[in-house]
Amino acid sequence: MQLAPNLTLDPKRQVLLAGNCVLETREIAFRTAEFLVGLAKKLDVDYVFKASYKKDNRSSEQYFSGLPLDQALRIYEDIKKEFGVPVVSDVHYPTEINEGVGQVVDILQIPAYLVMQTELVLAVAATGKPVNLKKAQFLHPEDMGKVVAKAKSTGNDKILLTERGTCFGYRDLVVDPRSFFIMKETGCPVIFDAGHSIRKYGVPSADPKGGAKEYLPTLMSAAAATNLSGLFIEVHPEPQKALCDAASQLSFPEAERLITHYMKIARFVRDLE
Repeated sequence: MQLAPNLTLDPKRQVLLAGNCVLETREIAFRTAEFLVGLAKKLDVDYVFKASYKKDNRSSEQYFSGLPLDQALRIYEDIKKEFGVPVVSDVHYPTEINEGVGQVVDILQIPAYLVMQTELVLAVAATGKPVNLKKAQFLHPEDMGKVVAKAKSTGNDKILLTERGTCFGYRDLVVDPRSFFIMKETGCPVIFDAGHSIRKYGVPSADPKGGAKEYLPTLMSAAAATNLSGLFIEVHPEPQKALCDAASQLSFPEAERLITHYMKIARFVRDLE
């Protein structure tokens, strides 16, 4: 699958989609990209810079939700030019595609809360660009087959699926490994979103209780053992100061340790196939 002009999804390699939760400043984005490009080279994995230009699902209208779109798009373009990597970002409304997002962003991502929005799915898929569909917290993994069918009805077969946990009572998410198997049955590459799987919804992300990082080694190890196509995770130079998902983003040392561990397991399992 061609993810970008300079990146083909190779079934023998892992792809790492990682970066900030939301674009905050050019400096933070560049520091993060530089670190992750270096880590990806060290681990010999493919890399896509991840950062949303907008987070439209914040629990308060007073919370930071993103930079002006034109400013965000310039940062993406500069990162692509400086580091030679593609970028992935959420798309919230079909109108955003024609406001520059469709031209600049390489992989168009549909957030979990919006993945059942037919008009949005069709509009994004109709661009012909790779589409990352994030499984909604409230959906059975089998139901992602219906979303895939919507996307493929446009003639686009460059579809990725991302697992990020399922609602378990109030505020808790659980990651059921069966979901990876079920979604792979669609024929689409499957990615694990580790950071969002440990978020506590309804708890402000600036509150340390808003995330449960202690579960990440277990969850990431289990996911890596299921022979997925890649890992999705959020990283920040100073997570405690992040303007979004502060409780679940990884610091550079945490990212290096956990991503390295994940990739070692993933490579071992893939070599067994």
